[in-house]
Amino acid sequence: MTAFVLVSGSYTGGWVWWEVAARLRESGAEVHPATLTGMGDRRHLAGPGTDLETHVEDVVQLLDHMDEPEAVLVGHCYGIHPVLGAAGRRPERVARVVYLDAGMPQDGDPALRLVPDPVVRDRLLGEGEGEGDRPADVWRLPPPAAGEWQRWGSTAGLSAADLARLTRLAAPQPRGTLTQPLRLPEAAAALPVTGVFCTANGASIAAAEMMVGFGDPRLQALVDPRVTFFELDTGHWPMLSAPDELAGVLLKAAAGEGYRLPATLREKPAHLRPFLLDVPERRRERIGRVDLHLPDDVPADPAEVDRPRPAVVFVHGGPVPPGVAPTPRDWPTLVGYGRYAAGLGAIGVTLDHRLHALTDYPRAAEDLAEAIDLVRADPRVDEDRIALWHFSAGGLLLADWLAAPPPWLRCVAASYPVLAPPPSWGPVESRFRPVTAVRGAGRLPVVLTRVGQERPKFAATVEEFLAAAADCGAEVEVVDIPQGHHGFETLDHTDEARAAVERAARSVLGHLRG
Repeated sequence: MTAFVLVSGSYTGGWVWWEVAARLRESGAEVHPATLTGMGDRRHLAGPGTDLETHVEDVVQLLDHMDEPEAVLVGHCYGIHPVLGAAGRRPERVARVVYLDAGMPQDGDPALRLVPDPVVRDRLLGEGEGEGDRPADVWRLPPPAAGEWQRWGSTAGLSAADLARLTRLAAPQPRGTLTQPLRLPEAAAALPVTGVFCTANGASIAAAEMMVGFGDPRLQALVDPRVTFFELDTGHWPMLSAPDELAGVLLKAAAGEGYRLPATLREKPAHLRPFLLDVPERRRERIGRVDLHLPDDVPADPAEVDRPRPAVVFVHGGPVPPGVAPTPRDWPTLVGYGRYAAGLGAIGVTLDHRLHALTDYPRAAEDLAEAIDLVRADPRVDEDRIALWHFSAGGLLLADWLAAPPPWLRCVAASYPVLAPPPSWGPVESRFRPVTAVRGAGRLPVVLTRVGQERPKFAATVEEFLAAAADCGAEVEVVDIPQGHHGFETLDHTDEARAAVERAARSVLGHLRG
């Protein structure tokens, strides 16, 4: 007989699992929905000393007092922190750990590190408050109001009644549960694991494969054959929005079923495969985070330049985890484009910007602006003839340039771009919305490469952008690749894809020379 221990996220309690627990029991499973100290109908037990350690001990005591020899521990959102803490202390009582739309905390991480919304994080830290401004019960955080739940995750799939119940039964969250670092014993890392992604909240198996492919050493454990994955097409609270589907997934997870990441991810990932065009090497100069790919007839000594050349700045997507090697400017796609531009007589510019998380767009925008200033100051570059070419989620960085194009910006291009933050990308500042910014583009030419096999949530932003561009009369040239995929330069070595790169590059260079 399978036993489940269900631990919910912030502000909720065991009540949130009622429907899921009923369905699991109908299948013959034993179910123990946990209501942690201070939560649900135990809210009166919380005090200033209630912290993560309190909640870890709650789960440990539940394991110690159940009759079953072991259980599947399910942690939703914040709940994964006490689950992992308890699993490390009682590994012999844990058959599997299920991360339900939860992050992957490491030893020493407080839960607030995984909170997506910067406003919420500031509230947790008490930033902007003086000591005299803080209420007497500063040790606890009031639950979200009815219209604030989306700050904690996508509310897709929740009915008005679901949201009303979530709001009515929510309890204040003890601040210490979110700020105290997790102490994660090594024993927890040896347990079988299942990840359940809620796709409407922005997570997916495809995204996990991409992040593992980036080479982040923290994620290499996900290729272990004991790690499985499922997806639910719903928002952040599947126990309310899709209880039947969630119960079915949990039963399969307990049986060791689920998708396993291919072992080939330990080999060369997609973004490190060869560029689709055979472009010869060009001289490359590295200046800080910026690389210049130079045409053969451009002198190495800037003082010897006879005529400055236009430049194309290629802007990678992300988020790219910090510490990934090689960094984006050394990826075949960026190097390939830089060399190709140099072969056409322009200076190809690649850079590493610091888009490591969805909250990093302001910093990445600063990095891009600094890189452009550096490039325009080089005597070999014609400072009045610059093009920007953005890729994937780097497309959001187009917003500033579309909203108020400087006179030296002759063209912008975007390949398989994200042009508005999908609804699940809550932390992204509203400033980074090219679908809105395009109304300020005026006659700035835009060259957009659209792939037919795009991820639906990204494709929707492209169509929204094109509709807005048509409405305001912006000049957009669309280069279509009907059979192309996101990141087609290393995935689709087809005549169709090669022709699209050549057409887009000719168009961009034409605007620079015109």
